[in-house]
Amino acid sequence: MDLYEYQGRQLFMEKGIPVPEGIYALTAEEAGEAADKIGYPCVIKGQAKIGHRGQAGAVKIANNHDEAVALAERILPMEVRGHKVHGVLVCEAANILHEYYVSISVDRTSRDYDVLATAAGGTEVEEIARKHPEYVKRLHIDPYKDFTLADAKVMAEQIGFYHADNDQAAEILLKMWQTFKDNDATLVEINPLAKIGDPNDESSKMLCALDSKVSLDGNAAFRHDGWKRFDDTTGEDPLELRAKAHGLHYVRLNGQVGVIGNGAGLVMSSLDAVADAAEQQGTDIKPANFLDIGGGASAEVMAECLSIVLADPNVRDVFVNVYGGITSCQLVAEGILEALKAIERTAPIIVRFDGNAAAEGLETLENAHNDSIVVARTMEEAAAEAARIAAELENAQFSDATKEGENL
Repeated sequence: MDLYEYQGRQLFMEKGIPVPEGIYALTAEEAGEAADKIGYPCVIKGQAKIGHRGQAGAVKIANNHDEAVALAERILPMEVRGHKVHGVLVCEAANILHEYYVSISVDRTSRDYDVLATAAGGTEVEEIARKHPEYVKRLHIDPYKDFTLADAKVMAEQIGFYHADNDQAAEILLKMWQTFKDNDATLVEINPLAKIGDPNDESSKMLCALDSKVSLDGNAAFRHDGWKRFDDTTGEDPLELRAKAHGLHYVRLNGQVGVIGNGAGLVMSSLDAVADAAEQQGTDIKPANFLDIGGGASAEVMAECLSIVLADPNVRDVFVNVYGGITSCQLVAEGILEALKAIERTAPIIVRFDGNAAAEGLETLENAHNDSIVVARTMEEAAAEAARIAAELENAQFSDATKEGENL
């Protein structure tokens, strides 16, 4: 779960990481009111879940109310590298003396947590890392040990916050770690972490997070009721939202064969089997979705699954691939038959069962004598049949559309 900058700032503030005063606004009028409260000059920052917003023109300085409104009007309709801007964050403009980059992330290779930092930071940190890798420090946090202020001080010295107070840098590193750990994050990034203040007044100088990039592990959402404030349905596929509301794991793809299975590994194998079968048959048929029903295979669950999959107009048929462990294939078969009575749109359903009560389930489906159901004995056979039927129906649809066009 990626957060917008204004949301990441909320987590920073909760841990005591210094950030500039800021107000989130959804309209240009709200942005103008926020700018009046913040004071001028201020920064109008388009909120999109992507970096390089400044280079794209989505971050601008406003010097008065009219400028703030005009800039917000210009930024709000923007897209940044395909990501729609949703609101603006109006922040006080800081006098930047030096910029750093710091991030903490999960390192799946070393199975620990990485601190990546450079004292030559700023918005072009990727270019700096490419041209001068020696400027970038990579340090590790042991997941089995506590990370203390003393550890953070050693780390700050190793990183080299040359223009800043090392004790202040260590405090921020520790608070970043607490943000990362307490929120089950996979990434906490500050870019830039800036030294700000009056160059002639030493007491005014301090480190401040001028941006935030935070990614949370969605699998840990059940531990965090507070994450509901970060729910963002803008731009999400309506079928994916519908599946999510029913506790189903559904991802919409660009294909013609709907795929339903129990277990992520089995569903992934099913997608590959459909793609391989289509390639062998010389067609362009592809899987239309990923849908993992988990352990639930009641009539209600199957009805919802089939209804969601068939709500995609590109779907020509559905491949149901179930391995019965705790789940009984007999119950799945009964669920499919009941579901077919409940859903509005029908399409060929190719079914492959294995494991617990597989034979009984397939027999139940065969004895139903439902023309919509095709029973297969292996995954390869089922995938091949699903790809073949989808190709026939796709060609028929194309032929009908061509004839209709000729008749106009």
